[in-house]
Amino acid sequence: MPTDLTELDPQQAWAPYTPDAQRPWNIRRAAHLYRRAAFGADYATLTAAVDAGPATVIDALFTASEPAGDGANQRGDGSDAVAAFDRQMESLSSAMMGTGDPRALSASWLYRMVNTPAPLLERVTLCWHDHFATSAAKVTKSRLMLDHLDLLRSHALGAFEPFVQAISRDPAMLIWLDSTVNRRVSPNENYAREVMELFCLGVGHYTEDDIKQVARAFTGWEVHRDRFTFNKFQHDTRDKTFLGHTGDYDGDDAIRIILAQPAASRHIARKLARAFVCDEPELPDTLIQPLADQLRDNGFVIAPVVRRILSSSLFFSEHAIGRKVRSPVTLGVGMLRAFDATTNMNQLAAAVDTLGQLPLFPPSVKGWDGGRTWINSSTLLGRANLARAFGLGGQVKFNAGSLAATAAKHGVTKPADAVNWMLDLIVPLDPPADVRDQLVAIASGPGDENQRLGKTLQAIGTLPEFNLA
Repeated sequence: MPTDLTELDPQQAWAPYTPDAQRPWNIRRAAHLYRRAAFGADYATLTAAVDAGPATVIDALFTASEPAGDGANQRGDGSDAVAAFDRQMESLSSAMMGTGDPRALSASWLYRMVNTPAPLLERVTLCWHDHFATSAAKVTKSRLMLDHLDLLRSHALGAFEPFVQAISRDPAMLIWLDSTVNRRVSPNENYAREVMELFCLGVGHYTEDDIKQVARAFTGWEVHRDRFTFNKFQHDTRDKTFLGHTGDYDGDDAIRIILAQPAASRHIARKLARAFVCDEPELPDTLIQPLADQLRDNGFVIAPVVRRILSSSLFFSEHAIGRKVRSPVTLGVGMLRAFDATTNMNQLAAAVDTLGQLPLFPPSVKGWDGGRTWINSSTLLGRANLARAFGLGGQVKFNAGSLAATAAKHGVTKPADAVNWMLDLIVPLDPPADVRDQLVAIASGPGDENQRLGKTLQAIGTLPEFNLA
């Protein structure tokens, strides 16, 4: 595969990955798939994945997560385990709402990410939370934020137009973008601007007058007693002209017209490609267009495009592996899933908040900038401390009993094997040979097995490669 993305043949790039001598299907590539699509996976899952093959693993990830076959926005039957887990989460979320603190919902969502038997669904839900960014800092009612999160999850892999229609009626979104004061005599333009700029089209594909006219289409969309309400007395029934169309349009009409623009499918395709392939360089238009065409040709249903990305030759190439910076949430959740461990979720929420990403509290309507912005002198130290907490801090509880017991469970007994095991689980790229030798020396050092492994994990947390996915 060419080293320059602009030289890639789109058909070859998005063709299904076929393992070969240069790109074998092994522990590292299985871990890459699970890090991107499911936060991470423990060693037993990865070894089973290697035996099963990439196509079977991807099918399994979608089984409990993808929409029903008719393209509706409902999940398929899934497994009994998924249904039981959903009931458990309903109970937990209700308890968290009882605290009256929206931050408790952040902790419960992290619990879901760590423990869900449908991790792909949760990973895509997190992507949409960054896309349709809505914050409990302004929407202070826990019930509304929980409903908003449930809405993101229920539409995450379904058809995009009903998704945007539902988001446009979501009380949390209406409050967040001031749609509740969008009145006939004084239209509020906040939602109209963001539904085009951030949610559907991207900058440069609309005019300021389009914003004004679309805002009129959404007049009268209000929240009454925490529910969406259409106030016909506040709706502007006069003709609106935007994006080349004129008529007495309402909000649903506006969404239909916006998503009919060629820029819409390209905008969403680029968002998905960036989420799962690489932060930089930006994929050229020639690579985005096939995904955009697939969205357009298949009713804007998200699941097939995500599946194509995760199954592609490009996804398993050097252009994708290690080419994303792990966000605080994917880093913390991923380590727990990788080491088959748990922790106090309120503490995890506080840790990822310190690193710059508390779920349900995005910094602005643009969400988190991501990529290199996750990394600075302060967050590098915090990320290393997160690795230290796993190895030596005592806040993490391993299901096998300890870090050493977890290693032994997988037949890891020698220092060099322990280093390889940890790197396979949480680091996408091989560190230099001299660094690996230093890690083996730490794993061979003084102290009992838990101390040695804990210090090794702490040292891995200081490597640049530790922050990549």
